[in-house]
Amino acid sequence: MAEQTDEQSLDEVVRFTSDLIRVDTTNHGGGDCWERPAAEYAAEQLAGAGLEPVLLERSRGRTNVVARIEGTDPSADALLLHGHLDVVPARADDWSVHPFSGEVRDGVVWGRGAVDMKNMDAMILAVVRAWARLGVRPRRDIVVAFTADEEASAEDGSGFLADKHGELFEGCTEGVSESGAYTFHDGAGRQIYPIAAGERGTGWLRLTARGRAGHGSKVNRDNAVTRLAAAVARIGHHEWPVRLTPTVRAALLELSALYGIDDLKPAGPVGLVDSGGPVDVDALLDRIGPAAALVESTVRSSANPTMMDAGYKVNVIPGEAVAYVDGRYPPGGDDEFAETLDRLTGPGVEWEFHHREVALQAPVDSVTFARMRAAVEEFAPEGHVVPFCMSGGTDAKQFSRLGITGYGFTPLKLPPGFDYNALFHGVDERVPVEALHFGVRVLDRFLRTA
Repeated sequence: MAEQTDEQSLDEVVRFTSDLIRVDTTNHGGGDCWERPAAEYAAEQLAGAGLEPVLLERSRGRTNVVARIEGTDPSADALLLHGHLDVVPARADDWSVHPFSGEVRDGVVWGRGAVDMKNMDAMILAVVRAWARLGVRPRRDIVVAFTADEEASAEDGSGFLADKHGELFEGCTEGVSESGAYTFHDGAGRQIYPIAAGERGTGWLRLTARGRAGHGSKVNRDNAVTRLAAAVARIGHHEWPVRLTPTVRAALLELSALYGIDDLKPAGPVGLVDSGGPVDVDALLDRIGPAAALVESTVRSSANPTMMDAGYKVNVIPGEAVAYVDGRYPPGGDDEFAETLDRLTGPGVEWEFHHREVALQAPVDSVTFARMRAAVEEFAPEGHVVPFCMSGGTDAKQFSRLGITGYGFTPLKLPPGFDYNALFHGVDERVPVEALHFGVRVLDRFLRTA
């Protein structure tokens, strides 16, 4: 067994999480955010660990921090360890505590960013500073990056770093960041720890319908609002076909084994079969019960209408109507996604990508995944580690431009009834102190062996 985690780091991870929450880094989109104070805070902690952090901005106040920890084996590939500093908006009136208080109460740290993802930022800082105190050096170089703008386009954050400062990530072949290795309680006594090894692609769409403007009291069969509404309804009701990626297939196989479903086996590059032929994936999801929540959003593409904008007066038919759709698709599914949108929008409605990012896939049989699994199992021997694919996206998409394979690994041991996923962008976002302590121990163990 490796050395025990430095006890001071357990206190620091709580303090760092609270301090970072108190720095309001709300990202309203459209460039309206100011991450610099949080970036300076992170840089100060890194400098206190003997590192030389670099602060970089594409736009004023949209600050990123990058530092490198030199490993003992200069021939080894480097590892990227990254977290974002911005958060989504929060309305104080909706919360039990002020969302930027960073209050620690009843063994819980409260505030926007407690799970997305200032908790992981704090874990990284706590581990790095513990290593400096103990004289620990990792086997391979570790590049630490704290980014701006993840909650919007990432143009001022990871996209800027990947496009303009790729030299800072020289040698990095793999990256680790948010949304994995947390406790999922299935309600039947099992504790599952999903580690992310993939992300669906992002296709945010702008739909535009044009028609004949006119008086609201007149017959108008060329109504842009009617045309757009019909297209939006078709998109919203569309049943997308199952498209299993290797990561999702691996997740289904491991979950099936966990639940005693032993008649499944792989079929070809992405399929599943049982003794009777191809598997009905939706029926299989029913068989694994609540654990289906870990994979059900990633077995197919999706397109959810989210915004509509048309008209300016109730008795005026506008000549144009606009809607936005949040689209996601699995690796290799971008052509099918576009062809389907062409069909669903229909005549008179144009669509374009408002924002687009690639789908990602990481091998679940890699040495790195095995070491993440081992680190979790050491501190949660009762847990069951499984791979999964994230339904949304992270900065790993932008860093993939540099050839970096991304994993989601933010270890947290959570109590039953703690709905971790509901707190992402939700009200009363919070994280237990004990979960942060677990995270520091597991992250420390993984990074020592990585």
